[in-house]
Amino acid sequence: MQEQETKFGFTSFAETWNGRLAMLGFVIGIATELLTGQGILQQLGLM
Repeated sequence: MQEQETKFGFTSFAETWNGRLAMLGFVIGIATELLTGQGILQQLGLM
């Protein structure tokens, strides 16, 4: 029987997806700022 690689914790699989989602979030944040002309804090009403 083969052992399956763990998909939780600090594994290569988890860190790869964490990096991909962080890059996606960063690009979406920059695009939103460009389209609205407001920073993220202004959009949230914190400034």
